[in-house]
Amino acid sequence: MTDHASTLGHIKDVTVLTAALDMAPHLIDWRKRHTGQAECVVFPSTTQAVSEVMAYCHANRIRVFPQGGNTSVCGGSVPDGQGGSIVLNLSRMNRLREINPDDDSMVVDAGCILANVQQAAADVDRLFPLRLGAEGSCQIGGNIATNAGGTAAVRYGVMRDLVLGLEVVLPDGTIIDAIKTVRKDNSGFDLKHLFIGSEGTIGIITGAALKLFARPRGMTTAALAIRDIDTALYIARDLRGALPGEISALELLSDSEMEIVREFRAEGALRMRQAPWYLIVEVGGRSTEAEYRDILETLLMPELESGALTDAILAENERQRGEIWGVRHSVTECNMHAGMGLTHDIAVPIGKLDQYIKQAEAELAEAYPDAVPVVVGHIGDGNLHYIAMFTHEAWAAQTAQEAVRDHVGHMFYDIAVGLGGTFSAEHGVGSIHTGDMERYKSSSSLRMMRDMKAAFDPLGIANPGRMLKFSIDENALGGEIENE
Repeated sequence: MTDHASTLGHIKDVTVLTAALDMAPHLIDWRKRHTGQAECVVFPSTTQAVSEVMAYCHANRIRVFPQGGNTSVCGGSVPDGQGGSIVLNLSRMNRLREINPDDDSMVVDAGCILANVQQAAADVDRLFPLRLGAEGSCQIGGNIATNAGGTAAVRYGVMRDLVLGLEVVLPDGTIIDAIKTVRKDNSGFDLKHLFIGSEGTIGIITGAALKLFARPRGMTTAALAIRDIDTALYIARDLRGALPGEISALELLSDSEMEIVREFRAEGALRMRQAPWYLIVEVGGRSTEAEYRDILETLLMPELESGALTDAILAENERQRGEIWGVRHSVTECNMHAGMGLTHDIAVPIGKLDQYIKQAEAELAEAYPDAVPVVVGHIGDGNLHYIAMFTHEAWAAQTAQEAVRDHVGHMFYDIAVGLGGTFSAEHGVGSIHTGDMERYKSSSSLRMMRDMKAAFDPLGIANPGRMLKFSIDENALGGEIENE
């Protein structure tokens, strides 16, 4: 054990791993696309322990890579390849500190798994609405650090909208306790918003106060097979208008995505007529499940009769609802089996989704005719995961894979930004999009972000190389910042 690892291991409520076999799962991401090196993996179980670890690393200029459930798809949850750093894993900080259904709030450790938070809320007849495919392993701290979105954002918002207060440890070990459950506090800067979406680059989130909601009286889910993208978008728009505040999900899947699910999901895809596009709709609120099915049948019948909808399934029980959502939540794993999927997490104004899809499909077909466009996304908030899918053989035949990856990414991102959108809607920046930050963010925005980084982390030890290109003048520690 190295001197640093030994010292960290003597901090109260800290466990340290140094054996290569024990560390290995924490040095590679779950898709096995990003790997790194570290001197040790550190597991604190209290906020005070995190503070002492950070204070030691700050004093010794040791780089720290915070890690939650390691579910990042942007290379943001594993260390880089330089070594000499530590991984700070928060999985042992998993306490439910407080839950108050009268206040519609709960306070949790950052290492709590999202599914456990959802269940804790349900146990007191409340709803924590963030829903993600990785909810069985992702952690609340990572959800907040990346400002996660998910399938219910159309109704409840993204993670930023669900956080009432935060507890954060700064890179020098200072503890910022801003956990409050009040809805109104107009006493100066709202510090929590600095850390939501900051990806661990200015502080380590250790605890959070979260917003809860009343559970819907009834809820139902439908899967629709649709003849074209324009029809999918106007049906989604009409449903939002007919059921204001009651639509909690509008998930779009291309037929190419459904074909992959049919091939690689053991339970198979939904038994529906094949169509170019599919839409998963979830509605819930004051009406009963049966009443919502009747409402949806009334709203959708004209579209079925006209041929705009070629098929529809309205879930009649929890099992059928689970089958519908099982398709949506299995797409990432199925895509991994299908080939090399170059995934892009774009968002555009909702009214321009059709323009984006058509333009992206045309440009991909011209540049890479052996790639298939695969689309899955949250059309209720304009967020699409637009994927250029290469078979394993077609990808192996690419002689300049990194150049292809960059070219496809810039092609899709240029379209999104040109339509008033973004290259990163809900997955974050991580290590793979720092160049895109330089390409698409204004110089004034980047300067302000670097100034903030310098104020909180002048030594640059907190999640270095993630989100923002940032370097330090070794001759002027904490002073002049050299922008890469």
